[in-house]
Amino acid sequence: MLFRPALMSDIPVLLHMEQELVEAERPFDADIRPSGATYYDFDDLVQSDLACVLMIEDESGELVGTGYVQIRDSKPAHKHDRHGYLGCMYVAPSQRGKGLITTLIDKLTQWSKAQGVTDFYLDVYDGNNSAIRAYEKLGFKPCLVEMKLNL
Repeated sequence: MLFRPALMSDIPVLLHMEQELVEAERPFDADIRPSGATYYDFDDLVQSDLACVLMIEDESGELVGTGYVQIRDSKPAHKHDRHGYLGCMYVAPSQRGKGLITTLIDKLTQWSKAQGVTDFYLDVYDGNNSAIRAYEKLGFKPCLVEMKLNL
């Protein structure tokens, strides 16, 4: 597998992978729009000096996964001034279980460390137990629970 920086020409594939994520997460959040739901501004992420978007290519050159890290300002109460936010962690169903997310996150955190960032955050839906277990195996721990109320 090849892990490479995303190009602007990858945007259509990134948008498709985003929709795969939206569909996978829909069972965990009834408030996701029934159509037209988007999460990410890939144009900005791919072009930003404060982000690293990686694509995963299989041996045939097919794009089978993606993920990004974006350097963000931290809350004033935190000991760190900046952190890496990890998002759009996606691997095609046919490629899951091969450790690609582990390698992807390792490459994204290595890029971030080169930028002086050593603290990382990501969002995962409560109830998405397979994703939670995968992130916990990498050392992530729950630290804040977002709660909502629909009236």
